[in-house]
This record gives sequence, C-alpha cells and structure tokens, in this order.
Amino acid sequence: MSVLRVDKSGGIATVTLDRPEKLNALSRELRQAISRAFRELQADPDVRVAIVTGAGRAFSAGIDLKELGSGVPIGDASPEEPMIAAIAAFEGPIIGAINGHAITGGFELALACDVLIASAQAVFADTHARVGIVPGWGLSQKLPRLIGISRAKELSLTGNFIDAAQAERWGLVNRVVAPEELLPTCRRLAEDMLSCDPATLLAYKRLIDRGYAETFGEGLRLERRASAEHMKGVTPDTVAARRAAVQQRGRKQQSA
Repeated sequence: MSVLRVDKSGGIATVTLDRPEKLNALSRELRQAISRAFRELQADPDVRVAIVTGAGRAFSAGIDLKELGSGVPIGDASPEEPMIAAIAAFEGPIIGAINGHAITGGFELALACDVLIASAQAVFADTHARVGIVPGWGLSQKLPRLIGISRAKELSLTGNFIDAAQAERWGLVNRVVAPEELLPTCRRLAEDMLSCDPATLLAYKRLIDRGYAETFGEGLRLERRASAEHMKGVTPDTVAARRAAVQQRGRKQQSA
C-alpha cells in the first residue's frame, strides 16, 4: 500500500502524504517516498511547480514516534536528512497546502515549502522540547526568521499549539482559506507561477533563497551579480513582448 501519492497535471505536481489513519506521521517509509518523489520531480522537465499536502485531517503529525519507540533507526533524520535535501533540490516553487495538523517534524516539512496556504482547520505546533528531541530539519533557524525570534521561542519553548488564524497574523502562512478552497487556491497560485518566464522563475527563487541565508549587504551583492549575468541574455524585443503581456494581465486582474 502506497504511503504517498503524486499527481501531475499541467506542469504542476501535487504530492499527497497518504497515511491518514496515522495522521501522516513521517515513518521511515514515508520519508524515503518523499525523497524519491522530489528527486523524480526534479528530473521531470514537465513539472515546474509542486504542491505538498496531506490526506485526511492532518498535514503531518511529525516523526512516527511509535516507530521510533520500537527501535526502528532514525539515522536519516539528521541535518543531512535526504527528505529535506531532496525537497530543497527541487528548483521550482513549492506550495504547502496545510490541510490540518502540522506538528513538529510535520511543521518542519511545511517550512521546507516556499509558500504556505492554510485551511481554516490547520494547526501548528513545535513539540520537540516536550518529546525530548532537538530539531535537525531547520525549524530552529527558519521559524525565527519567519515570525520573529520572540514568537518562535514562545512556540518552541512551550510546545503550545496555534491555529490557522494566529499563524496568519504572525506571518507564518500567506493566507487562510476554507477547507474546500485549499487545493483550488493552491492550484491557482501555482498556475500564476507557471505563467512567469520559466528560466527567470527558477533563477529568482534561487536568488531569494541564497540571499536570505546571507547578510543583507551580501544579499544585495548577490542580486547585482545575478542581475548583470541574467541581463546578458535579455533583448529589447523580449522585454517589449513581456511588458505588453504584463500590462494585459494587469488590466485583466483589475477588471475581475
């Protein structure tokens, strides 16, 4: 029985964690399936955007603690975790469709995405300190940068849960939608991304991620170098054509 579904359509891959009876807990089998899926998506030229979500009422409850308690090794859950590395190696945008509970390791999986859209039923918590495990998938560094160090400490040092509305107020998720609107909203967002120039989309994501990991000054230098290199392949004709397309899109959005 598969623990992961991957559906491809129109340049978009929807990756669904499929252990609903276990709240999509990240068993070794599921982590390996996610790793394989993202390696395959990166190698597929027809897939340019990915959506990650969970089946049932949870996005993911985190590492499968029952499996961990039974003695199954967790050696791949290290800072070099193949799952997180495989996700990071996917060059296109990744949208997290957070349909329910995103807890601890599931929270970290959500933070591996580029954009988070939450169902009104979504719930977030970092229970590492309560379980007695130190995070190794980036949560301790990503969360403070997203919501501020004090809020991150409140979440991580209490293990308290926050609902979707509070996550939106704190800037953890981009927006909150009704459960039935979650995947359609993510799909529309993915289609907006697909409508951008393909090469520039990938280069821009890469530039944002690289700059975010640097100081502000170094980030600006990265941007200048990347812009100068990119402009070597830009012609006046392509700029004019794309400018006309942008104007047409703007008029269309304003009249909607």
